Amino acid sequence: MSEHASKYTRNQPYISKVLVNDRLTGPESEKETIHIELDLEEGMTYTPGDAVGIIPTNREAAVDGVLKALSFDGTERVLDHYKVEISLHEALTTRLGIGKLARGSLNQYAKLCGENVPAGLKIYIGQENKAAAEEYVWGREFIDLATEFPGVVKQPQELFNILQRLTPRMYSIASSQAAHPNQVHTTVRVIRYNAHHADRQGICSGHLGERSPAGSTMPIFLHENNAFRLPEDTNAPVIMIGPGTGIAPFRAFMEHRQAHGEKGNMWLFFGEQRSVSDYLYKEQFLGMQKDGLLTNLHTAFSRDQGKKVYVQDRMQENAEELYSWLERGAYFYVCGDASRMAKDVETALLDVIAKGSNGTLEHATEYLGEMKKAKRYQRDVY
Repeated sequence: MSEHASKYTRNQPYISKVLVNDRLTGPESEKETIHIELDLEEGMTYTPGDAVGIIPTNREAAVDGVLKALSFDGTERVLDHYKVEISLHEALTTRLGIGKLARGSLNQYAKLCGENVPAGLKIYIGQENKAAAEEYVWGREFIDLATEFPGVVKQPQELFNILQRLTPRMYSIASSQAAHPNQVHTTVRVIRYNAHHADRQGICSGHLGERSPAGSTMPIFLHENNAFRLPEDTNAPVIMIGPGTGIAPFRAFMEHRQAHGEKGNMWLFFGEQRSVSDYLYKEQFLGMQKDGLLTNLHTAFSRDQGKKVYVQDRMQENAEELYSWLERGAYFYVCGDASRMAKDVETALLDVIAKGSNGTLEHATEYLGEMKKAKRYQRDVY
């Protein structure tokens, strides 16, 4: 990154203007996935594979709820993490994580009670009660703790010991600067759910989904990710597995190769629930396939037929061709959900290698190990 670009950091972000905030998913979708375009200052540069850090704020209703639960009015003065004096309202809006409740917050809250820890709270404190505490915090926010065990916080400043910092969220960049000068795009799923009789939303995705229309501004910075990069050889074949919002960096990869006229073969696997409502960037990708930029495009829409089909099933169906691409030196990329998808894809890949090479799983593991060493197997999972 140029020296100029790095003048903006998480602690000194660039105040960017939202140029576009469009919903990508159709009305029938169970998901709300949005496409965001943000402006960059001249000289701010990124490479496909990088991330954009977005610094969210807590929503007004959530801040008011916490103030009410604590019996403060928000005008109280506190010192933030850098010892800058601000109002409590400002601290709860932009500095403190009042969303997802952390286990550490329970322990700090209990400490404030001194000798008088309520029995209902005691059962979650200490290493021996870790499992119970994890269960308690799941789906809860700080307001639930403050409401259930009121009167504990006497000084607003104590909140800085109880609550974690409100941290930036990192989103994979979904654009190439060669195609969109002075812009950065990203693809975000807006998280909404109901837990413990209250409607909740993701802190940053809710901020983007509800409070960031075109024309509004938000603090951002660029974040380098050298572990997720297109091959230096522009003729090297590329295989991309990007279900859901995992599609983001691959849109950047394809736009980059298209803008620079690079000739390497590209193969995209994209998966979601329904083709009618969840096919993100459909027109653009079909256009890229028609132009020959995308050699192969395989989609897996899990709910479009009785039996659920996922990207790893499409990989298995095309095992022979996939293996021949690998033998030609293809780079293999996975982006998206770490908890299940990435593991399932790796299992399918090992299977493809074993089948293609008439080898054992042991041989396939060695083959994949060599790919990892050569940086031909790269993952961006979250």
